[in-house]
Amino acid sequence: MEGEISKFLKVWLLVFASLIYCYALGKNVPEGKSRFILLLPIICLFLYLPLNLSTIHLGGMTAFFIAWLANFKLLLFAFGKGPLSSNPSISLPSFLALSCLPIKIQDNPSPKSQLEQNPYPKISKQAKKSSLNYAIKEIVLAMVTAVVRTILRVELEPPFNDPYLSTSLQDFWGKRWNLMVSSILRSTIYEPTLTISARIIGRKWAPIPGVLASFLVSAVMHELMFYYLGRVRPTWEVTWFFILHGFCVVVEIAIKKALKGRWRLPELISGVLAVGFVVVTGFWLFFPQFLQQCRADVRAFEEYAALGPFLKNSYRVIFRPVVTSFR
Repeated sequence: MEGEISKFLKVWLLVFASLIYCYALGKNVPEGKSRFILLLPIICLFLYLPLNLSTIHLGGMTAFFIAWLANFKLLLFAFGKGPLSSNPSISLPSFLALSCLPIKIQDNPSPKSQLEQNPYPKISKQAKKSSLNYAIKEIVLAMVTAVVRTILRVELEPPFNDPYLSTSLQDFWGKRWNLMVSSILRSTIYEPTLTISARIIGRKWAPIPGVLASFLVSAVMHELMFYYLGRVRPTWEVTWFFILHGFCVVVEIAIKKALKGRWRLPELISGVLAVGFVVVTGFWLFFPQFLQQCRADVRAFEEYAALGPFLKNSYRVIFRPVVTSFR
């Protein structure tokens, strides 16, 4: 554990040093090819750094934050787009936080509390407890959001939007599940593909290639995240999970366009079908690689078990002499 934490600190020192370079680059190099070329070494470095970590918690979190989020945001930043380019006078602390953390500053903060915005607080609590994967993600992202909100004194958008209340697969993936990733994929993949497709096949059907491209890139990035976690050859089940969902979302879009709002399933029925489909296909294609190949659950409990002795040893070495000196 001591060695992993030491590596973790070194990795993040490199990350922050690299992002300071990117911040200075944005102030001195105009957007476009020149900025992209100068950012490319940092993007490659961020793909390499997670390989230095082997734990589920520290390694997985670092991989998600820098190899996925930071790299995609830097790609947008290279061409003057995305959250890093939305405010030309952005401060260095805000740039560092927005670059590598799953946060997005809320444009129009609402004074309403989250409890007031959620009309089903009891259903919400029970539903969240039913999904370990969702609960872990929400806890981690909520902690990050709370810390950044306190330090930067800005209102941030929530990381999730009650995905268990989805009314369709399109609603689940586009507006409710992991909003930061959805926003990044929309800016980096969906919108450019939509623009190109509109010129070729027309505006009406242009969203379909955009949706398929977004799910395909998401599949590749999830395979990469799982490789960082397990360092094993991919089985491609996760890829098929996202391809299947991409195809189903496309079918949803096609049906909605064909019906033109003349008829639709009641939201209660469509919601149960959508969430049920996500759960069933998740246990079929997504979780086997995560639990069996990466052994995420077993390794996570091993890390929890190792944390106790590490904290006890840290207290004995660092804090006990300090406490004793004041007696």
